[in-house]
Amino acid sequence: MTSVSRFALAAVAGAVLALNAATAAELTGTLKKIQETGSITLGYRESSVPFSYLNADGKPTGYAFTVCQKVAEAAQKELGLAKLDVKYQAVTSANRIPLIQNGTVDIECGSTTNSLVRQREAAFSTSYFGIQVSAAVWKSSGINNMKDLNGKTIAVTSGTTSVALMKKFEKQNGIRVRYLMTKDFAEAMQLVANKRADAFVLDDVLLAGQIANLKNPNDFKILDAALSVEPYGAMFRKDDPQFKALVDKTVTGMIKSGELAKLYTQWFENPIPPKNVNLNFKMNSYTKQLFANPSDKGI
Repeated sequence: MTSVSRFALAAVAGAVLALNAATAAELTGTLKKIQETGSITLGYRESSVPFSYLNADGKPTGYAFTVCQKVAEAAQKELGLAKLDVKYQAVTSANRIPLIQNGTVDIECGSTTNSLVRQREAAFSTSYFGIQVSAAVWKSSGINNMKDLNGKTIAVTSGTTSVALMKKFEKQNGIRVRYLMTKDFAEAMQLVANKRADAFVLDDVLLAGQIANLKNPNDFKILDAALSVEPYGAMFRKDDPQFKALVDKTVTGMIKSGELAKLYTQWFENPIPPKNVNLNFKMNSYTKQLFANPSDKGI
């Protein structure tokens, strides 16, 4: 090799090192933290089935948690890290935002609604799921939409928004329903199962969980209709455009490639661990809309 060739190779190597150094210097926020520490911390819920929960072996799993794992893989690839230490941190409804804000958790994937109020404190990804506040009824009831609830008896659980939403729907559509208040979801579902109530109004995915626990789940259905809708997305620190771009690219890519639809089928339409319960929850109209038009828009 000539001295000129050696000089040229040295120059190229130097340029690459300089480029890498410059790229590293330009990193900000979460990606910079991940590069410097060689680790990322994923926030998970312990019992938000099937979104994020603990399996029989005590390890986090679920539909949304898988999205978080894909983000971690994307971060490792983006940063060119040979190894990435993926850490897990349990979060609750009360502490999930504080733990993100103080840096304990880098990203949380669960059943977290992307709301305009929460956007004041945290950022959200492209939505990966959408709930509809709907109704569970007997398939034989003849009830096929929310207006068919006119004159019926409705079970609702104290502390939920179902009553306010249903009353608003009554006023807007000129119908009337009778309410039975319950202390929890299981009690409300039993009222319908025992035909003491005609319908149980709640988030559709939660209704699916209640129906799955009945002895005769195939006798019930959830109306593909909505009193209200809520988008779920991954949550992470605000004012971090580099990390948000990575997260959105990951989630949107999963949607467009069909990977997220496959995950949906895995977690909502097949038996899932640890009890092998099948939610039999077909994708609702709202989630289909979110997949057709990926967005990080909150409500």
